[in-house]
Amino acid sequence: MIKTKLHSIKEKIEPNLLAISIGVVYLWFGSLKFFPSLSPAEGLAKNTIHALTFGFLPDSLSIMLLAIMEVGIGICLLLNIWRKQTIVVALFHMALTFAPLLLFPSESFQEPPLVPTLLGQYIGKNFIIVAALLSLMKRKSYRTTIIENKS
Repeated sequence: MIKTKLHSIKEKIEPNLLAISIGVVYLWFGSLKFFPSLSPAEGLAKNTIHALTFGFLPDSLSIMLLAIMEVGIGICLLLNIWRKQTIVVALFHMALTFAPLLLFPSESFQEPPLVPTLLGQYIGKNFIIVAALLSLMKRKSYRTTIIENKS
């Protein structure tokens, strides 16, 4: 009985803790990009966006758009709104964060392909975020569970 009750509570809370922790990371790292030279990934982000858009977007605009997107993802995950859509956008963003590994290997690796620079490690942490987002995709949020139970 107690074990079943604890398992039920865990199933309701666990997905939200994961979403909240990812939301905090997105909000924190995204907020840094609003302030020039504050984000350690700013230069790499600008260079990557410049390469991916063939220079179509000015660097100052691209970093602001990236900051807005990252903060938006963070807020949506923290407030548990539009979860599925937010996860899809975050997964798309995460896929693009791996581009510097191919576009700028000298900035990503000290000794390609196994010894990452600090920026390479910054990118590497995204594997964990991708796994967590995919895990969230399969789970229902606590809010969804409550709404379904009331119906």
